[in-house]
This record gives sequence, C-alpha cells and structure tokens, in this order.
Amino acid sequence: MAGVIPRKPGVCFAPRDGGVGHVLMADATGKNEMTPEFVEDLVGALRDAAAWPELKALVLVGHDDVFSSGASLGMLRALVAGGVAPADILLAKAVLDVPVPVIAAMAGHAVGGGLALGLAADMPIIARESRYGATFMNMGFTPGMGMIRLLEHVVSPALAHELLYSGEARRGAAFEGRSGFTAILPRADVLAHADSLARRIAEKPRKALSLLKRTLTLPRRRAFEETHTLESLMHEVTFAAEETRTRIEANHDE
Repeated sequence: MAGVIPRKPGVCFAPRDGGVGHVLMADATGKNEMTPEFVEDLVGALRDAAAWPELKALVLVGHDDVFSSGASLGMLRALVAGGVAPADILLAKAVLDVPVPVIAAMAGHAVGGGLALGLAADMPIIARESRYGATFMNMGFTPGMGMIRLLEHVVSPALAHELLYSGEARRGAAFEGRSGFTAILPRADVLAHADSLARRIAEKPRKALSLLKRTLTLPRRRAFEETHTLESLMHEVTFAAEETRTRIEANHDE
C-alpha cells in the first residue's frame, strides 16, 4: 500500500488496501473553507488519486463536524473584486472526472460550494444530524459550481428549486424519504458505511468500473458544462452588485 501524499493546507490523498483511496480534507480552520490554495491542493489530491494505478473506489472525507463550508470570505471578496473568476473554480468537474466511482462521506455540515463538492460524487452519503444547504442566495449571488443541476440529482426539481431560492440549510434527517442520497445515517456511521461500500466496489475490475462510471456520469457531465456556462454569466451580474458585497460581509458566517 502506498503512503499518504500530503498537500499544504491539510489535504492529502491516502491510498488504502484493496484499491480503495481516501482524499482527506482537514484544514487548520476546521471548516475546510475553499481558499485558492485549498482548491488548488484539493484538485491536486484528486489528480494524485486518479494517477494511482490500483485505484478502484475513492472516498472524499472531511472533518467529523464539517465536510466543507464552501468559499472563504477572502475567496468571495476576490470574486467580487474580479481577482478570481468563478469559472476557474472547477472542483465539481475535478470530482466528476475521477475515472472510478467517488463516494462523498459527508458526515459534517456542507453548505454552498462545499455541498456542490459532495454532490459531484457518484454516491453522496450524509448525516442525519448535520446541515446541508445551497446558501449562495443568502449572500446575494446566484449558485455556482454546477449546483443548479447537481442538486436535482439527489432531490426532486421542486425541492431543489425551494432550496436554491431559500438558501436554507436543513438537517440530513429532513431529506429522509424525499431524496436520492445514497444513505442518510447517524454521523458516527457515515465513514464506516462509505468505506464498506468502497470495498465492495473495489472487488470489481477497474476497466469495467471506469466504463460504467463514464456512462453513468454522462448526463451530469453534459448538464455541468451547460450549467457552468449559465452560472458564469449570472455571476458576472450578481458579483458586480453592491448589495452582494454587503450581503457577503453580513451573512458569510451564518
């Protein structure tokens, strides 16, 4: 078994036995906030995983209480100022492009871009106690990272629209019986369930897994490309608005 491949802000690829790999996200803030450095290193860790010839199933793992809280305040300020282009944040695409099945072990809270990251996985698993939400509109700008279509992969269009418009974060238990999440479990059981699923998947041939992954993700990859273009156009308008600047400063940590 290969060793851990570390990345600066607490992101690493960790090969496990039997063709299972983990991408571990554990930044020093405890929030797994998306800064430019964090995004760069997470994309790098995903590439490290994809380059491991034994990889058959990959598990995304965050902190126990926070999977990812989305863009940092500094990142949002840079987006407003034009120093970073929303179109450059391609984490969701990086997950979709991993050549084998990806499981998101979302034991902790995931909001905004953090939720989009998890939803880009082939099998997102969430916790009953944790909160999940597309909180973009709370800060005055339209959803990004493919969220408009990714959310419809796990909930009905009607519920997706409600969550996108309202910006409300809901506990995982609220999605039981109303969603297509792979599993909704007690927080303490999420990672073990993800690993068990990954091990079962890893019993299959990599070539067959890769072909099936490419086929099953084709609708989402097409939808992502279409939505990504539309989201970028909406961002040009909303990030230029003064009200967006004010809302970001007021509501980022809520």
